[in-house]
Formats: sequence, structure tokens, C-alpha cells
Amino acid sequence: MKSVAMKNPLLVLSFAGAMFIAGATLAGNALGQPPGKKARPTPVRVVTMVSGLSHPWSLAFLPDGDMLVTERVGRLHLIHSGALDPQPISGVPAVHAVRLSGLMEVLPHPNFAQNHLVYLTYTKDVADKQVATTLARGRLEGHQLVDVKDLLICDSWAGDGGSGSRLAWGKDGMLYMTTGASNGNAAQELGSLRGKILRLRDDGTPAPGNPFEGKPGYKAEIYSMGHRNSLGLAFNPVTGDLWNNENGPYGGDEINVIKPGGNYGWPLVSFGREYTGPKLPNSAPGMIGPIVFWAPSIAPSGMAFYTGDLFPGWKNNVLVGALLGGAVQGVGHLERIIFDQNWDEVGRQSLLTDLKQRIRDVREGPDGLVYVLTDEDNGALLRIEPAH
Repeated sequence: MKSVAMKNPLLVLSFAGAMFIAGATLAGNALGQPPGKKARPTPVRVVTMVSGLSHPWSLAFLPDGDMLVTERVGRLHLIHSGALDPQPISGVPAVHAVRLSGLMEVLPHPNFAQNHLVYLTYTKDVADKQVATTLARGRLEGHQLVDVKDLLICDSWAGDGGSGSRLAWGKDGMLYMTTGASNGNAAQELGSLRGKILRLRDDGTPAPGNPFEGKPGYKAEIYSMGHRNSLGLAFNPVTGDLWNNENGPYGGDEINVIKPGGNYGWPLVSFGREYTGPKLPNSAPGMIGPIVFWAPSIAPSGMAFYTGDLFPGWKNNVLVGALLGGAVQGVGHLERIIFDQNWDEVGRQSLLTDLKQRIRDVREGPDGLVYVLTDEDNGALLRIEPAH
């Protein structure tokens, strides 16, 4: 694999994008929010750091400034001094890389500088032509993962969709993990780990104090339920709340504020439709509704709160990667969502639309710049800087 420059390695872009003002209710609007004034232009410079990646999925920063990047096909790469090491890191488990399944998240341990532990989520082949979303951990030594072990293997199913998984460390020292369940009723089954957000110790065992701890027939790892396919997970830096984003069916993509033991509705409730056409109910007793939703879909993937100083107007805004644009192929982008002091949505801005690339992951770097991965056959790691 080479680090190959794209045709335009340096672009200066200014995107105004449309803003949307949050309404009093969520129902009845095909675009998710009623239209309002346009966003103030945000001039940015986009630098291609690495290209030639095959559907990169996740990006993580190491304490020494290096980066780790996963490719869906099952490769883990090191980026050193801004350049791709051409030799993939060895020791990665064999993955089921079909359609949307494969190697997904990479996340270092909070004490990586001391223990060199790295966590991965991936789709694993199991018996009888079934697959399972799996959490693994290994120790990074040079260019290899050693002592690699599966810490948690979710219940299996036949198929290739619904396996999306993200990870996040909480201030409580616990590891939070999303699991998907696109079809069937697994997201509502408390004996299943699918369609959930899990809260775990760093060894993959259930964290103490989880909402269903000690209840017969309930999985002790479950923190919240009723999720379809969660591809973004981040903690709000102001409130400390855990937020996720997830793909709906045909429409109904969401951002949710996660509460312990909360039920977020799938497959009983959604602002989307079944792929066959019928609408789904958008509310039900005991179900928690989204704080943001999209209908039609943008297929959100990756999510980060911006906390730096280099983009002052973005402070505490949420950045979400989009694989689609209003359910239209070929118009992926980076979506910026603006909130007021009460965390009510007051606007949206679409960035990177001119690139026409699917954005799979977005992270704020330790330098205060924004880094994104494009989910393409010739995928890239891009760095977003202020234009001036």
C-alpha cells in the first residue's frame, strides 16, 4: 500500500450550507427540521495526508502523535509524522469483510503510554455461516499486535449488515461499545447484546452498576437498548452525557442522548420508513426520542464534539460524517450541528460537499484540527485547517 497523492492534495473551500432551526416537535417534517437562515461561511483548507486506503473505518491518536487507522478489509495501519507506514500492523484477527462488515473501530487504552493496549471491534465468522460483532484487545509492540484476545463476542446472526460498532472511554474508566441490529427484534431483547450500547470494564466484562445488573435473563453488559446501527459515539464535553448517532431504515437517522437503561425504540419506533414503504410510528410510551434526526437519510458515521480554539465558531458543535446527502448517493459530506446553551439544535452546516466523498469517521486531533476518513475504494485521511 502506498501513500499516493490525490489530484488536488490541497483545497481551499468555503461552505455556507443551509441552516435549520429546531421546531417545537419532531414529527411531520420530511427534512427533519424546518428551514431557517443560512450559516455564516466557514473558510477551511483541506489537506490530503494519506490516500490509497481501502474503505478506512476508524482513526485514533496515540500519545506520541502517531495515528492508527483501520481498513474495513482487516488491515490496521500506523501513520507516523503524517505519512503512512506501508507495512500494515500484524496480529489483527481474521475478519468477515463482506459489504458493510469487517474491521471497524480502533481505540487505545487511556493508559496506552504505560500498557500499549489497543482495542478493536470487528465482524467475526462463527459456526454455521453466522457472524458476530466482536471486541478484541492486543498490545502494540512496534509493528505488531501481540497477546490478541477476543474480550466479548456478541450473539451471532446470519447476514452482513447491522454489525457497526464504535467505542468510547468514559470518565468513569469504563469502555462503552455500540452494537447493531438492523433487522429483527434483537434490539428490544434484553437477553441479546445486539442493538445495544454496552458498558464494560477494560477487560470486556460487565461494568459494575449497569442498569440490568443481577436481573435474571438480562445481559449485564447492557447500558441502553433499542438501537439500530450506531456508527458514532462520543461524550458531551460540557454535560458529560454520552451521545450516539445511528442509521435509521429508509430515513430516520438519529442523534440520541443516552440514559442508563433507556430504550430508543428500534424496531418499534423510528422517524423513517420500512424499506418496503410503510411508515413506522415515531413515538411510543417508554421510548426516548432523538435530539436530532434526518429524514431523508444522510447515513451518519463517526461523530465528534469540537472543543478546540482554531475554529472558534465551532466550539461545542457536533461534527458528523455523512455517507449520503438526503438519501442521494455521491454527495457525502461532513455535517456540523449547532446547539444553544440548552442543547437545543439551532442550525446545521454541510461541509466538504465539493469533494463528493463518503465521510466515515471524524475526530478532533490533539492539535485542535479536524481529521476525517473518506469511505472509498481509494479512501483518504484528510486534515481540515482554518483557511487563514
